[in-house]
Amino acid sequence: MKQLRSRFRVMTLLVVGLLFVAGLYGVYSVTIYGSRWFSNSKNTRYQAARRTVIAGDIIDRNGVVLATTDADGERVYQSAIKARKATVHLIGDRDGNVANGVDSFQANYLLGFETSLSERVAALLKGETRRGDDVTLTADSKLCAKIVSAFDTNAQTKGKSGGAVVMNYRTGEILALVSLPVFDPQNITQADQENPQHPFWNRALQSTLAPGSTFKIITAASALENLEGITSHLFLCTGATQVMDQTIRDYNLAQHGSLTLEKAFTVSCNNAFAQCALILTDANLRRTAENFGFNDNFLFRDIVVENSVYPTTNRNAVEIAWSGVGQSQIGATPLHMCMVGAAIANDGVMMEPRLIARVKSPSGTVRVRYVPKEYRRAVPTGIADVLQSYMQNVVASGTGSAARVTGLTIAGKTGSAEASVNGEDVTNAWFVGYIADDALPYACCVLVESGGSGGGVAAPIAATIFKYLKDNYGD
Repeated sequence: MKQLRSRFRVMTLLVVGLLFVAGLYGVYSVTIYGSRWFSNSKNTRYQAARRTVIAGDIIDRNGVVLATTDADGERVYQSAIKARKATVHLIGDRDGNVANGVDSFQANYLLGFETSLSERVAALLKGETRRGDDVTLTADSKLCAKIVSAFDTNAQTKGKSGGAVVMNYRTGEILALVSLPVFDPQNITQADQENPQHPFWNRALQSTLAPGSTFKIITAASALENLEGITSHLFLCTGATQVMDQTIRDYNLAQHGSLTLEKAFTVSCNNAFAQCALILTDANLRRTAENFGFNDNFLFRDIVVENSVYPTTNRNAVEIAWSGVGQSQIGATPLHMCMVGAAIANDGVMMEPRLIARVKSPSGTVRVRYVPKEYRRAVPTGIADVLQSYMQNVVASGTGSAARVTGLTIAGKTGSAEASVNGEDVTNAWFVGYIADDALPYACCVLVESGGSGGGVAAPIAATIFKYLKDNYGD
């Protein structure tokens, strides 16, 4: 009998322990996945609330109301049409065409589900319709509009699909998140729905494309971390590197001769970086990429973004060589590549991207206030310092010269990534960069699909962004 009681006690403790672990996991899951579950289109509670609750306002960092609810209970958007279109992928639309915009992803606040029981009872006794919380963003709607205008007024980018992200590299605050083409959430047309460029798709968060030579930031970081003496090693670029049955060439068939890693980075030499990747080995390059967040399951609290990919299967020499220049099944979003550049600027520390500045109840109580959060350390500080110098050289005397802005020190990396769209070979233009100034700690990523040269097409848009930041956020 004594032995039976002992076994029963052990079983009881085991069951209690399992229930405790399950409870902890449940709390963790609700905390991390709650917004994703709540705003799911199949959530009947969410759909019912949209019909019966006055949704709170969405406000930009400067106090501009981006979305509100009118007297008829309809969701309406700001009157300035350019800014309204420019922020549509950030905010979303009332019909739910844009996945995971603030209007849906932050619905638990906007529809008042974080309201306390006492607040709900008070509203019920007064006969008031329930009102949701107001959400203030870190984003600047005028900057978003400026970026769209930069795309539309340049002959090389007008009508192109693309995306851009601007963030504070010290805090992770997102100042702009833009996807093109845009559309008017106040007046969605049949043409929008049938547009083959898919305007409802948020390219800044959902398009995982080969980052091209912007990935050389990671290849260079891996070389500096793993290859002793790499800074004095000389690569030879004859214009073509034969790897197994493939020939790797440089953009415009350039021949750079003998060059160091620093010089190869400045002129964006594919031959040198393909050779570097083969010396590194796939394991080292993959490990560095994963230190920068590739293959992570991104579960950010404020924003939903597709995961970036670095292949994990056994790979041959051709695939490894192409990986060194940001091709070969590597995929990343503009948001993530902005985070990569921001990590270098922030001395190797990658911050979690944040979009919510604060959440305020109808009574004025601040429920949530933005707090910067470190996401991971991507590289040691010493290596980040070297890469900061490399990236400044790219803009000062290399492929990124079109990103220069008078009075600012700009660092960056261009990318011209080869891709295939509907069987047609295209080149996507990329630029990743930042302002090297503690008073203006901002990084950006620009992607122009089928744009061609990153230095010639994406970098000038980055210059427009940096100039806006200087004019509006500088002393």
